[in-house]
Parts: sequence; structure tokens; C-alpha cells
Amino acid sequence: MPRDVREAAARDNANWCAALCASHGSAGRIDADAWSVPRRSPQWYPDAVTLRPGVDPDALLDRIEGGAGASVKDSFADLDLSGHGFEVLFDAQWIHRPPADGPAGTPLAPVDTAQRLAAWAAAHGGGELFRPRLLTNPRVRVLARYDERGAVTGGAVVSGEGVVGVSNVFTRTGDPADIWRGVLATLPGVALVGYESGMDLALAVEAGFAPLGPLRVWLHP
Repeated sequence: MPRDVREAAARDNANWCAALCASHGSAGRIDADAWSVPRRSPQWYPDAVTLRPGVDPDALLDRIEGGAGASVKDSFADLDLSGHGFEVLFDAQWIHRPPADGPAGTPLAPVDTAQRLAAWAAAHGGGELFRPRLLTNPRVRVLARYDERGAVTGGAVVSGEGVVGVSNVFTRTGDPADIWRGVLATLPGVALVGYESGMDLALAVEAGFAPLGPLRVWLHP
């Protein structure tokens, strides 16, 4: 897969991380090498995301708050941060689906109020991670699947323009593949990127995504 597609996936993910951090009042910095925030990012989110191969590790780590809990998304799995006290938290694959008609399925519904976002976040498990300020970002859309009683049974976040990132895909009941079909039905004819691992990667591939290449997340324990 061309490297520029992987770079587009990394940049889209960095922009999503920036949006999430901004909703918590944390402004980041982005340049040709990486996106980063100078103080600790919210739980489960990295303090830096590399945007090209061959980034200098020392320069990258100088941009973030060091010590326990520091984390870096190594978008091309080409850094060695073990000498700086970091350990590999997990490995995953970037994924890509070129523009295509969506599969037969029911589109997901937009989450457009603070109350609905709170219900979505509770079902997701992220709780206070997802704040109402996210809903004011025109490049971020929170999507949900509801049952007949109006309860959230699954959802996803899509973000970006042109090439759109898919993240935070989850389901509480039923067929996990339904949420992927719902995302594709919601965004027909749009190029999609993201990253997954394990069973979630298998579901994405089944939905028509192709692996792009590895990424790695490092954590300072």
C-alpha cells in the first residue's frame, strides 16, 4: 500500500486525537513530524502521534510531558523507545477502504445533543472522556445505533474531510459486524481509514477494509 495512504491515516488519527484533547481544554502542536500535546492527554489517548517514518525519538519526547503514563503512537512502528523507559502497549494495523457503495445496512444515527452523547458515552464505556464540546467540531461526527426503546446498542466516531477516519467502533448487543455495515451505509462513496487489531481488525477486513501496515503504541509504565 502506498506510504502516502498510511500517512493520511496517521494524520487523520492525529487530528481526531487533537479534537478529543481540545474538548478537554488541551491545545496541541502539529508539524511535519508529529502531533503532540505538552501535558498529559486524557486516558487512552496518546501524548504524541508520529506523522512520518524516521522521526527523531529524542526530539519527539522533548515535546511531551515525561514520566509515568506518557504514551506515543508510533505510526510506522519504526521507533525504539525502550531506552527511554517505554514499553510496547500494543501493536495494530492501519486500515483503508477506498470509496465504494456501502453494503446493505441501516445507517447509524447522529448523536447531536449533550444528553444523547452522555448516553452514547455510557454505552461505549468512555464516560467523561467524551464531552459536549466535541459536538461543536464540524469535522467530528458521533454515530449511534439505537434499539426500539431508544437505548444505545453501538456506535462509532467518524472524523475528518476527504479521507474520513473511523474510530471508537463498539457494540453492546447483537452482531458486531452490524456496526461496521452501519458506518459504511452512513458514508457511501467515501474513502475511510482507521486502525484496529485482533477480532476488530478481522471485522473491519470482512467489511471491506484492507490492512495498510503496522503501528505501535508505547507507554511509560
